[in-house]
Amino acid sequence: MFRLTNGHRSSMTVATVLTLVGSVLGLAQPLVAKSIVDATASGRIGWPLLFLAALFVAEAATGAVGRFVLERMGERIVRALRHSLVGHLLRLEMREYDRHRTGDLISRVTADTTLLREVASQALVDLVTGSLVAVGAVALMVWIDPLLLLLVTVTIAVAALVVTSLLAGIRAAAERMQGAVGAIAAELERALGALPMVRVHRAEAREAERIGVSVDAAYGAGVRTARLASVMSPAVELAVQGSFLLVLVIGGLRVNGHANSLGDLVAFLLYASYLVVPLSSVFRAVGLIQRGMGAYQRIDEALALQAEPERPVTAGTKPVPLPVSEKAAETPASHRQDRPSQAPPALRETGGEGTVIKAGDNALALDDVWFGYRPDRQVLRGVSLSVPHRQQVALVGRSGAGKSTIFALVARFYEPDSGTLLFDGRPAPELSRAECRARIAVVDQNTHVVHGTLRDNIAYAMPTATPQEVERVIDLANLHHVVERLPGGLDGMLGERGSTLSAGERQRVALARALLTRPTLLLLDEPTSHLDAINEAALSRVLKDIAQECALLVIAHRLSTVQHADRIYVLGTGRTLAVGHHEELLTTSATYRELAASQTLRTADTSPDGD
Repeated sequence: MFRLTNGHRSSMTVATVLTLVGSVLGLAQPLVAKSIVDATASGRIGWPLLFLAALFVAEAATGAVGRFVLERMGERIVRALRHSLVGHLLRLEMREYDRHRTGDLISRVTADTTLLREVASQALVDLVTGSLVAVGAVALMVWIDPLLLLLVTVTIAVAALVVTSLLAGIRAAAERMQGAVGAIAAELERALGALPMVRVHRAEAREAERIGVSVDAAYGAGVRTARLASVMSPAVELAVQGSFLLVLVIGGLRVNGHANSLGDLVAFLLYASYLVVPLSSVFRAVGLIQRGMGAYQRIDEALALQAEPERPVTAGTKPVPLPVSEKAAETPASHRQDRPSQAPPALRETGGEGTVIKAGDNALALDDVWFGYRPDRQVLRGVSLSVPHRQQVALVGRSGAGKSTIFALVARFYEPDSGTLLFDGRPAPELSRAECRARIAVVDQNTHVVHGTLRDNIAYAMPTATPQEVERVIDLANLHHVVERLPGGLDGMLGERGSTLSAGERQRVALARALLTRPTLLLLDEPTSHLDAINEAALSRVLKDIAQECALLVIAHRLSTVQHADRIYVLGTGRTLAVGHHEELLTTSATYRELAASQTLRTADTSPDGD
């Protein structure tokens, strides 16, 4: 909690001082009341009454200002925490998102920080000031009547023992409740993210039941917290009320015995009742801090998750690794080494005594890259390929061959287990991830359209793009009819996840967004998967024009997309099986012939004359 208030301690100091000043003004009031009671016989109580009223007003004003400073400090702490969390979560390593659910991470930014606001704006200062005020009240009670104070201390000590025994249970229950709230957010985000599928399969009740499990868990933890708190509060109240009754009875007897004056008893009773507020605030603050610790633990865990490094991993220039022979591109798996490396011809040139990579001629090169999402399961097994400047290169292969994984590595979402990626001849570790991503643009198969206008989505990577630049990519992506159809044109809202667009239209919006940045390398994952024949033909012509400006790396299954590529890589089981042109691979690669034959068959089956 000390770390939590770092940078806000001046506000906390001001709030604490104001609260203490208000408390001192409150502590002075019983003494003035005592003097008024003792002066009743003489009738001179006018000025003391005015003084007492002034103390009331001053205490109220000071307390109001102190409370405002506290609340503002709490809001600032939450704002700083949320800024830190949001910035950190947006920069996490992709592996962290594989291990944690998005909804739970969002809950840590919202629900957990909200609970900490109460701790920061109330509990910490209440704990300090309540303790000091209680000490001050006790000191004055000792001065007035030590015997009566002893009775009060015994009853309050019993309540303190009860409260202490409950604190551990309150913290554990609060942690479980916050975890269940995070699970609710994660499950709801899962269901809403796939709402069309949920409704088509009539799974609303099942999803509600699934989310209801987390709701019930949160309810159970909340009830346990309430049960413990309900025992704690009456314990404090009974102790205070019991001590008040004891003071009233024993103190009345002492007044009759002339051991104390009536003014002393009135002052002591006022202090006893005044002690209720600081003690209650102390016990409540302790309980609130215990609940807040669960939330703070979750926030601390989120901030400890590994984020992407902002700077290159290494400094200086690393030597470019030398690829080994490529002679067994189509060699059966049984005859290959455990870690083969098939460097394509474009990566190599023979000269002198060795073989070196002509990396500078390529926008992208992969050399003997090995990678697995888990250590025991390799997805890429020594892949080598190159994408020359102003050429179109295609990746083909069965599902699971590693094509999308290559894109994830090129985008620096993950780092290879071994091997090297080179951008314009420079090894990726020498570049920051931001520098690598500034060279590329991606059109993913799962196209992402955010809530906002069409213009916002197209210019997402270049918010400062001119109208002429936006118009250029609208032409290239053939989006004019979308602009004309949307109410508001370019400023028309697209809805959540682009719900007002078809899948093909979302894909073309993503293409326009990518082209706007004029990348050195454009990655296209199944760019024609959602397009009709007319738009597919138009896109093929666009890709030829784009290849004059930048390098293209395309994942595709359709022959129409890959057959005109300058180079095609055939992937299988995480390896480069073959490389060449369309006609060449039909002759030399059995895998490619099989893929082409299945594509031709699918095309015939879906043609108007096919039966």
